Amino acid sequence: MIAKPRDHAGDVQGRAASPRASHFRGSLGRFATGVAIVTFDGVTKRHGITVNSFTSVSMDPPLVLVSIARAARAHNELAGRPFTVNILGAEQQQLAMHFAGRPGPEPLWVEGDTAPRLSNVLAYFTCRPWAAYDGGDHTLYIGEVVDFNYRNGDALAFANGAFTTIPESQLGMEDLL
Repeated sequence: MIAKPRDHAGDVQGRAASPRASHFRGSLGRFATGVAIVTFDGVTKRHGITVNSFTSVSMDPPLVLVSIARAARAHNELAGRPFTVNILGAEQQQLAMHFAGRPGPEPLWVEGDTAPRLSNVLAYFTCRPWAAYDGGDHTLYIGEVVDFNYRNGDALAFANGAFTTIPESQLGMEDLL
């Protein structure tokens, strides 16, 4: 299946979204999500894709999933490649926009053993490719986590079509274990 070009709002170019599709998108937007950037080295260059579809899949083995739009320019280069999911802190909105197609200052990179990552993110998960599944106009990439870490701080989130902040709680789950 060849993906048709899409504009920044996700609608097929040259065709307005149906009222039902717009309502569906708006309904999904009511679910607050974190904001992450998937980074990897492609065939010809380094890539980053801003995403808000990220979830844990398994603790043993440690697996995570990212959903990447087929219309994303770097979509086809991600297949079979190691990648890092970089979870953004509340102060990193400009970084999210940089990799969403509104370039800003060049980010600081960290050269990982498996895949590149971004400097000073709230958390990161470096992954080896595990599986990829057809997800309609997206591909669901599952990665086996080989390295991870986090720092303290508020999280960048996205809800109702806008960025927001999820404050860091005073006690995280790791303090309860």
